[in-house]
Amino acid sequence: MKVSEKKLLHIGYNRTCNCKPTNINCMSPKDWLKSQLGVWQFNYEKRDIRDKQAHPATFPISLAKKIIELFTHEGELVLDPFVGSGTTLVAAHDSNRNAVGFDLQEKYIELSRSRLSNGVFFNTSSQIAVQDDARNIHQYFEDETISLIWTSPPYANLLNRERKNKSRRFRNNEQLGKIEQYSQDERDLGTMSLDEYTRVMGDIYESLLPLLKPKGHCVINVPDMWWENQRITIHVSLIQELRARGYELRNIIIWDRTNLVNRIGIFGWPSNYITMGVTFEYLLDFWRPPK
Repeated sequence: MKVSEKKLLHIGYNRTCNCKPTNINCMSPKDWLKSQLGVWQFNYEKRDIRDKQAHPATFPISLAKKIIELFTHEGELVLDPFVGSGTTLVAAHDSNRNAVGFDLQEKYIELSRSRLSNGVFFNTSSQIAVQDDARNIHQYFEDETISLIWTSPPYANLLNRERKNKSRRFRNNEQLGKIEQYSQDERDLGTMSLDEYTRVMGDIYESLLPLLKPKGHCVINVPDMWWENQRITIHVSLIQELRARGYELRNIIIWDRTNLVNRIGIFGWPSNYITMGVTFEYLLDFWRPPK
């Protein structure tokens, strides 16, 4: 698509810091060292949304902030193709990065904008929430203007079922028996089978690749899940698909969630050993290969 045919957003994407041209971020040596560990932990803060009635799959601001600060400079542009509750935009605001988040659902765009309006930290960056299909994102940006694509996408149709986990039966969290899905919109990736989901994710990310700067990173947060006593390896499917679409896998980081999970049930005991899928997730770090 020609630039003239695009509905371009007017938002900054160039560095505003004084870092050396070869630096990939503005981090201090101490913060850089902490980021070399392959297992990360995070905590929630008061601004985080943990109410699953508001959104079924949120992540801490501290997680988004670390990803953003690791792979961008101040003033550069971050894209979240599935912005959900707007955590990426909040973290970008805190970090003085420009950011745009997209979502199909109006209620999530309104939630994102509401969270941004409550911010008290002033800086020179802008954050925008746009209601549109992720398949259309390439219409909003010029090529090679995005420094980081970061998101936690829908997990195929694996949330589109009643919650029956044993660990939930004695919790007073109103989750047992609920269908924790984003929507039933047929365009929503959360309604698709794993094979269809993987193909559509590939289509979306292939359309985003020209927007990403060479050596710009693309980080995707996904778990694996159990479905009818089988391990569904979402992270393997996405690695294979994005490699086929032109991305290069750089790192796999484990998000250790044990400090955030309470009252773990004894899954499978005493006859069927399975790991606790709720206690860790994957951070898949790709980049656009240099020219």
